[in-house]
Amino acid sequence: MTDGDEVDADDAEPVDPDEYDALADADVTTWVDENGLHIAEDEITGVSSQGQSERAAVANLAEAVASYRDAQEDTTGDNWL
Repeated sequence: MTDGDEVDADDAEPVDPDEYDALADADVTTWVDENGLHIAEDEITGVSSQGQSERAAVANLAEAVASYRDAQEDTTGDNWL
C-alpha cells in the first residue's frame, strides 16, 4: 500500500448509525457516488448528506437530521416555513 492508499482506521470499520442519537429511529442507506463521495440518506425524513468517508457522511447526516427535526418541532408560533 502506498501513502495515498492508506485507510483511516475509523473508516475501515462499519459505521453504525445508532451511534448517533439523531439517527436512532432512522433508516439509513449509504453509497459512494460516481465522484467518490460517500452519501448517507435517511429514508424516513428524506434528508441526505455527504462526506469524504462513510463515517463522515453518517456524522453529517446525524447533524442534518437533528436540524430537520428541530425545524419540524418549531413551537414559536411563527409560520415562516
